[in-house]
Amino acid sequence: MQSKDSNKKKKVIFDHDGGIDDLLSLLLLVTMEEVELVGVLITPADCYPDDALLSTLKILTLTNNASVPVAVGTLAGLNPFPPDWRAQPKFCHALPVMLRTKEVRDNVSKKDAHSWLAEYLSLADEPVTILMTGPATNLAKVIHRRADLRSKIEQVIWMAGAIQVKGNVAMHDSDGSQEWNAYWDPLATKTLIESGVNLCLVPLDVTNALPIDRQFLTQLSNVNSELSELAGQFWAATTTSIPSYEFTYFMWDILATALLGLPKPSWQVSTATVVVDIEPPRAGAITCDDHAGYNVTWLSAIDEKQVREYVIDKFSRGFNTFFTNKC
Repeated sequence: MQSKDSNKKKKVIFDHDGGIDDLLSLLLLVTMEEVELVGVLITPADCYPDDALLSTLKILTLTNNASVPVAVGTLAGLNPFPPDWRAQPKFCHALPVMLRTKEVRDNVSKKDAHSWLAEYLSLADEPVTILMTGPATNLAKVIHRRADLRSKIEQVIWMAGAIQVKGNVAMHDSDGSQEWNAYWDPLATKTLIESGVNLCLVPLDVTNALPIDRQFLTQLSNVNSELSELAGQFWAATTTSIPSYEFTYFMWDILATALLGLPKPSWQVSTATVVVDIEPPRAGAITCDDHAGYNVTWLSAIDEKQVREYVIDKFSRGFNTFFTNKC
């Protein structure tokens, strides 16, 4: 969602939860010349926070962005991710280029993520965009405590929800209607959607069209750049994430991130009036309700070929070509 003023960078705070696709989204985000990354928050959801922090810092160091502040969240969701999923991203900082990189740690905040976010918004002299590829817990906490800070938010882009399709949660207390980011903290999901902030959801409805399949990975491998090599190694680790399937990952978080740079003809949005359930078996479900709901915008269609080409183009560079995001 590009700014009309091409000479002015969009200030972005990135809140992620440390999964492999979250780390890939960070790699993509720092390639965007139209974006000024002003902060990174880590939600301890689909990760163990120490692993997520280490990989985040190594990526920022590798890409000449070690001055960007990083804050780790301490708030827990009601419905934890499976331990095996949370441990999987440890693979990322064990790759050779990551092991060779000594991460800069001077940028790690002593404040927890929601406190850092509240302080940043309080002091901001212009609205900021918040990109979220994990649960909404940090932002919901800030909005709940400081409703006045909503005016400091230009837009929230959130990978979450299943509007008109089946969810991806298969737990004992779920009926399968939820998407994991919304399910992890149903109250935060409800708080954000009912807050009135300018919110665009990137739900499973549209990310289901972008699987990480062998054809895409082959195209990426043919680029032969430092960044495409690292991204390909990250994605390769996902091919056994659910052993009964091959290439089960989708461009969940990558698509949400790409919205910051993709040209408008490649995507479309719809509006809906929705409600959020907070009780099992539908806790975290985002459901259309024309009578009692809240208005949201959601990404409803994309040009799949253009998205893939955009991602591959952004990953066609070496580490020494990165600019610095100065805060």
